[in-house]
Amino acid sequence: MVDHLDAPTPLDEHRKLAVFAGEWSGDEMVYPSRWTAGGRATSHVVARIALNGFYLIQDCVQTRDGKESFATHGVFTYDREDRAYRLFWHDSLGYYPPSPASGGWAGKSLILVRGSLRGNARHVYEVVDDNTYNMKIQFSPDAEGWADVLTGVYRRIH
Repeated sequence: MVDHLDAPTPLDEHRKLAVFAGEWSGDEMVYPSRWTAGGRATSHVVARIALNGFYLIQDCVQTRDGKESFATHGVFTYDREDRAYRLFWHDSLGYYPPSPASGGWAGKSLILVRGSLRGNARHVYEVVDDNTYNMKIQFSPDAEGWADVLTGVYRRIH
């Protein structure tokens, strides 16, 4: 007999997020935008699977010119009802998105898009191998023409 009070268990879609778990060092290119001047940066990323395997929690600190320049806190999950991945994104710019980014996998890339009154952001996380992933954040006023805001290559710290 099935106990309907049992907590659900993570799906394969949740477990797929584990590819991004770990400690990472990133080499980044920040493109000039209304928020910042362009230039090279490095980032330290720490991500872990949490809350019974349903979430990937990621914290990132970016450094430019020897100083912390940007920080992010991301919570990734899979929404089993809508069959879509979600990214709840918070950053040191202080904007709070009205809803999480939403999307899915296309080959080896997890693509998530979120909109706000300021425009649209697209996050693309491409798995290269077990020890490397590429990431880019893009902006678009209309969700059609995308411009890079940040690109990076992240390598696992062993």
